[in-house]
Amino acid sequence: MPVLSCLTVQDTRNVYGAEPVSAELIRQQLRCLADDTPIHAIKTGALGNAAVVDVLVDFIREHPGVPVITDPVIKAAGGGDLADDELVSAMKEKLFPLAEMITPNGIELAMLGGSDNPDQAANNLLESGCESVLATGGHGTGVHIINTLYNHAPDPMRWEVERIGGEYHGTGCTLAAAIAAGRASGLSPRAAISQAQNYVHRAILHALDVGKGQPVPDRGILWER
Repeated sequence: MPVLSCLTVQDTRNVYGAEPVSAELIRQQLRCLADDTPIHAIKTGALGNAAVVDVLVDFIREHPGVPVITDPVIKAAGGGDLADDELVSAMKEKLFPLAEMITPNGIELAMLGGSDNPDQAANNLLESGCESVLATGGHGTGVHIINTLYNHAPDPMRWEVERIGGEYHGTGCTLAAAIAAGRASGLSPRAAISQAQNYVHRAILHALDVGKGQPVPDRGILWER
């Protein structure tokens, strides 16, 4: 059962409204899940507000060693803010240092890292406490999507995949969730990224036309091991 931290009113084109779920309700949900089933990985998305970050940080500290993949959702693809300044600050100061990997798109990377230069922005985030930054290229242009992993190695590592069509609704969320699933199944971070990218590529190939907006990746496709 997923723990939802932010409810949105949206279609495949725009977000019309968003409201955070009660932080204490999320704390109860997390406690119920942890009492019922082992936790092998954690993936975060739109968090709603800074109070939710505090609850999540408490939970992560109670489960040391569990990989945390954070998709730092700030803006909806179709427009609309999903994080205020207080939430962004809470993520940077409290959550990012506990995450194994954050997965910002180009816009989020520039905002969080304080630079329009991707390399500089990623290095700024690493210096502020991030373990690794996977800069995703789905919102860019060009023949290939390039996802770049920055960590404390001398050089970043890049993955390329063919860009299919235009924009899709939910690719960043799908990628981060697939990375977390790979880590939960025992894959290394790099292997999890490779498998997740392959999964998202196939999900886009089978994308669903829902409504009048962007196609949605088909997350129901078979998971390749």
